[in-house]
Amino acid sequence: MATDTHGAETHAADAAHAAAEAGMPQLDFATFPNQIFWLLVTLVVIYFVLSKIALPRISSVLAERSGTIMNDISAAEELKLKAKEAEEAYNAALAEAKAKAQQIAGEARAAIQADLDAATAKADAQIAAKAAESEKAIAEIRDGAMDSVKDVAKETAKELVAAMGSTADGRSINAAVTARLKG
Repeated sequence: MATDTHGAETHAADAAHAAAEAGMPQLDFATFPNQIFWLLVTLVVIYFVLSKIALPRISSVLAERSGTIMNDISAAEELKLKAKEAEEAYNAALAEAKAKAQQIAGEARAAIQADLDAATAKADAQIAAKAAESEKAIAEIRDGAMDSVKDVAKETAKELVAAMGSTADGRSINAAVTARLKG
C-alpha cells in the first residue's frame, strides 16, 4: 500500500508538473477543437438571444421613439399654424379696434363741435340781443340827452335874451334852437 500511495503521489506530481509546463490551457493546441466548439455554441446562443429578445425590444423602442418624435413634430407644426392664425386674428382685431377708436374719436369730435357750434350760436344770439338792448338804451339815452340839450339850450337862450335886456317869446326861441341843432 505504501507503494500505491507513493505511486499516486508521484503520478499527481507528474500531472501538476505537466500542467505547469503546458502553460495556459487556452493556448494548449490539444484543447483547441473543444474550445472552438464551445465558442461556436456560445456565439449561436448569444445570436439567438439577441435576435429573438434584445434586438426586437430595441427596435420597438426605436420605432416608438421615432413615432413620438414624428407626432411631436406634427403637433409643433399644428401649433405653429395655430399661433400664426392667432397672430393674424390679433392683428385684425387690433386694426379693427384702432379703426373703431378713430371712428369713436371722430364722432366725439363731431358731437363736441356741434355742441360748441350750438353754444357759440346761443352766445352770439345772447350777445346780439344784449347789443340790441344796449343800442336801444344808448338811443334812448341819446334821445333823452338831445331833449335835455334842447331844454338846456332853450333855457340858456331865454336867459341870455333876458340878460341882454329884451324879451323873446317861447316859440321864436324854440325855432332858433331847433334850427341851430339841425345844423
